[in-house]
Amino acid sequence: MTVPLEGTDSASGRSQALAFVRNQMRNIAPFATLIVLVAFFALASPAFLSMNNVANIMVQISVSGIIAVGLTFVILCAEIDLSIAAVANAAGIVVAYFTLQESYVNIANVPLPGWAAIILALAASAALGLINAFGLTIIGIPSFIMTLAMMQIAAGICALLVRGQIAYAVPDLVSTLGSGSFHGIPWIVIVLCIFLAAGHIVLTYTRFGRYVFMVGGNREAAEYSGVNVKLILAAVMVIGAVCSGVAGMLGVAYFGSAQQNEFDGYLLDAIAAVVVGGTSLFGGRGGIGNTIIGLLILGVLNNGLDHINIDSFLKILIRGIILLLALIINVYVQNLRESERATA
Repeated sequence: MTVPLEGTDSASGRSQALAFVRNQMRNIAPFATLIVLVAFFALASPAFLSMNNVANIMVQISVSGIIAVGLTFVILCAEIDLSIAAVANAAGIVVAYFTLQESYVNIANVPLPGWAAIILALAASAALGLINAFGLTIIGIPSFIMTLAMMQIAAGICALLVRGQIAYAVPDLVSTLGSGSFHGIPWIVIVLCIFLAAGHIVLTYTRFGRYVFMVGGNREAAEYSGVNVKLILAAVMVIGAVCSGVAGMLGVAYFGSAQQNEFDGYLLDAIAAVVVGGTSLFGGRGGIGNTIIGLLILGVLNNGLDHINIDSFLKILIRGIILLLALIINVYVQNLRESERATA
């Protein structure tokens, strides 16, 4: 009879615990970061955890959050979309430019009923996404380069329509959803929650969601399994563009105007939310849950830094450092996965 050595079980338990921590590093690190940030700012500012401020944080992350939902699909497929902010800006300007009104100062627009302006803006967003998809899947242009070109195209559309001026009118529905509230809850936050829930359901419980993870995890294996990889890639590019279009329209209502370069900062915010939350840049790992954590981290960080009156330029630096740390963790976890595959 073989007698087990004393302490073998405890050693095995420790090794299993360490392996679990390594495997879940991408999920544990963002959550721990969020807890530390909330605790720090709560101690630094008594007003930070007030209900009004929590509501402010949710409103502040709503536009970038809707964009980030679409970007999550793209990054899960191991692709990137640099045109999301420009597409959001274009959709916001299109819906304002074509909205029917009695007068439109300094802009010779083509007036349409509100519902038609909304449909036109969504169609424009989808068309830009389809062009990205065509370049990526049919021509074979890498998504980084394709969407970089689309960023310039969308910016050109914005410049052509407003010509340096500012548009103010939006359809009543867009105005309500972007700046109104329902029993004290801002509609824009409700829309964000709907998009997050829908994205999570699609990625978790549908065949399309499983295909997204398969394409991002191992594209060749997905092809051998009969998955239409090009169709999945095209779909996620369109999803990303349409989400950006919705965010752009609501953002114009929230800001109170539509103008050039209004959404430029949202490119980094959306990418940071997805990556900081723990979704792998290499595809196949992550999801909407990770994006929610990333959004909360950015929202808490930006809002908390305002509460302690930190220098605005230092605020940008801190955000960049946190994004860099998230990228380091992302690459580290990916290297662990590759080494485990090599030794298996």
